[in-house]
Amino acid sequence: MRGDGTYRGMGAAMLIVAVVIFYPGPAIAAAASAGQDWMGLAYISAALAVGLSCIGSAYAVARIGSAGMGAISEKPELTGRVLVFVGLAEGIAIYGLIIAIMILNKL
Repeated sequence: MRGDGTYRGMGAAMLIVAVVIFYPGPAIAAAASAGQDWMGLAYISAALAVGLSCIGSAYAVARIGSAGMGAISEKPELTGRVLVFVGLAEGIAIYGLIIAIMILNKL
């Protein structure tokens, strides 16, 4: 099925983008010299929080959106309910971003 490979590729791409965005670079060398080896784990956990929540959100939006479009084509009055469910699925990515911001604010 075409959709499964596409979602895996998109998820992998989002994870790579999150790691590149949150890559600490020179901060790791400075932290290691100061004895703060845990900072690298904090950056990795922030990247994983964003990446995995985006993967979950993308999967949920894809499934809910396709089912919702089918429901709307049969009963147009369900449009408002479908939009609410899609919005709830998109909220998963925002929760991951909030957790990552909270992790990075502790550094």
